[in-house]
Amino acid sequence: MRSKAGRRSRAGTTARQTESQPERGPRGPLWIAAGCIALVTFAAFLPALGAGFVAYDDPENFLQNPHYRGLGVAELRWMWTTTHLGHYVPLSWMTLGLDYLLWGMNPAGYHAVNMVLHAANAVMVFFIARRVYGLVVIEALGSRLSPVVPAAFAAMAFAIHPLRVESVAWITERRDMVSLAFSLGAVLWYLRSTDAESRSRRWYWLAVGAFVGALLSKATAVTLPATLLVLNVYPLRRVGGPAGWWSASSRAAYRELIPFGVASFAAGVGSLIALTPGAQLGVVDKLAVSAYSFAFYLWKTIAPMNLAPLYERRLPIPAFSPAFIASYVAAVLVVAIAWFARRRFPGVTAALVAFTAAIFPLLGIVQNGPQIAADRYTYHAAPALALLAGGALAMYNRRAVLIGAAAVVASWGILTNRQTRVWTNSESLWMRVLRFDSVSYVANNNLGVVLAEHGRSAEAIERYRRSIRTRPAFKYSHNNLGYELAQRGELAAAIDEYRDALAIDSTYADAEVNWGNALVQLRRFDEAVVHYAAAARLDPERAAIHFNWGVALREKGDVAGAIDQYERALILDPNMIDARRELADAVAALREPREPSIPR
Repeated sequence: MRSKAGRRSRAGTTARQTESQPERGPRGPLWIAAGCIALVTFAAFLPALGAGFVAYDDPENFLQNPHYRGLGVAELRWMWTTTHLGHYVPLSWMTLGLDYLLWGMNPAGYHAVNMVLHAANAVMVFFIARRVYGLVVIEALGSRLSPVVPAAFAAMAFAIHPLRVESVAWITERRDMVSLAFSLGAVLWYLRSTDAESRSRRWYWLAVGAFVGALLSKATAVTLPATLLVLNVYPLRRVGGPAGWWSASSRAAYRELIPFGVASFAAGVGSLIALTPGAQLGVVDKLAVSAYSFAFYLWKTIAPMNLAPLYERRLPIPAFSPAFIASYVAAVLVVAIAWFARRRFPGVTAALVAFTAAIFPLLGIVQNGPQIAADRYTYHAAPALALLAGGALAMYNRRAVLIGAAAVVASWGILTNRQTRVWTNSESLWMRVLRFDSVSYVANNNLGVVLAEHGRSAEAIERYRRSIRTRPAFKYSHNNLGYELAQRGELAAAIDEYRDALAIDSTYADAEVNWGNALVQLRRFDEAVVHYAAAARLDPERAAIHFNWGVALREKGDVAGAIDQYERALILDPNMIDARRELADAVAALREPREPSIPR
């Protein structure tokens, strides 16, 4: 966004005023525009309403997890203490607990809430964009183009870009929407606190509180203080430039950011503690992956084609291949653009710095998962580039440019609608990944799970074996292959696979449980009990382990021990009907029956 100090916009706001006001006018048209943005956003993601839970963390988070189901004392205690799957996101869990109260296990309700939250975020981006554009002199605003138009385009550039699909259409990523909603609220209130007409500590502390809410929804929000610092440099102009870096206004801005920085630091440390990252890459490989993913996100923002739910990382990292060399060049080019644009086009520099700061923690500095990049990682950083796009539209407001912008928005909507359909079910999800990466070990394994659930055993086994061929050290494929072989009666071969899985990860509870189940089928109950006990030590909160343990004890004649395990299973999951039935039978089998001590 180009600015000229001293020149006034039609609203009489100068670029050098640090407490400038957005153009005042009737509120009705603004809210009509906001409503249209929300409706278009919701419409772009409509196919998600017909989607289900998908075999990509959804089973572990929802289908197999009774702890989030409601907002009672037990559920709230779990939400505020768990780091389930390596994340501390209590406020996001609370929204999902409310979902359960409203919709039960109907995924349509969960998807609808995701869509509503995303539409609300789009509206907040609209109001932030309008306020930011009102703080600077954009030459085009002196013409017939209303600042509402570029602000609406910025909101659309954020909301219906195909890169948003993964966050919105995947129930597990509810935390993205909730965290960004709090973050955008924090930005709006912070900007409001700097207004001359509405300057109030109330707005400032609301911004701090919203930021804490963002951190409690997803730790990705830790970069927000950097965004606020960028806003203080431009467009607020309280820090740097003519104001200097240690002027009274600069020192005031730094003091304001201290609570944000403290909260960010605490959340960052906590997220590292909660995180369960896999094997880490070396420094050179981390830098290579970071440059690659940074260039990937910029390119996919410009050309959002061939998107997939998973971009699998291959080892060793081809750090000096043409694709990686191109990414290094792109990263250097972005730095150069940001540096040389800082005086004539400070909005460009501000947007690029804010985007880079927001996405930096997600570039691969700490490796977490098999991906080299992920569409969802752009969710928090995308508003920065969206505001840059809106500013560019305001500067170059030729009729052809406006028509082109409308065409781009329409094309994004079509691509987003199509990409959302990929997330309709698990089979379409993993087939999409395999379309671009036929040897993906994660996709082959997860597609195998889906095929097995549909009774297509032979196809599932082939998928598991393809996964193992690509990555022999992938424990899940060995365990899943073993399970499917056991269902076909090939118990010795199944046990070999469980043994291989545990050789890869000796703390893998699923393999211990399944090994125990195979031994029960072989009527080797004493050995089975050993594996159930090991599984219970690794995962003491899983009711099914204690139930299976009870079955093995009952079969070997230890009825009292079986009763203890059934009761433990029912404490963990009072709704386990099989455990209630087996407990009643076991109690009846005792010579002196006792009352079962189970939850009422």
